[in-house]
Amino acid sequence: MSRCKNVFEAILRYGHDEDFVPNEDDNFNPTDAPAGSPEKIEILRQRVERGQPLWHTTDRVDYTGLTGAIRPRE
Repeated sequence: MSRCKNVFEAILRYGHDEDFVPNEDDNFNPTDAPAGSPEKIEILRQRVERGQPLWHTTDRVDYTGLTGAIRPRE
């Protein structure tokens, strides 16, 4: 399989993604963004677009040190 930019290009070209291998280039950096946050979702989107793996081994894995907004009970 010749090199495809990302998994979507591989699916369009070959009809499947079975042989697609993500690219861990110099732009593949960990993130401290918490899971489910808009920042993390944007980083995941960019990783897919660049053909990188979704998960970096040193991405944030918990919510330690974060505070959240508290909504009053209704």
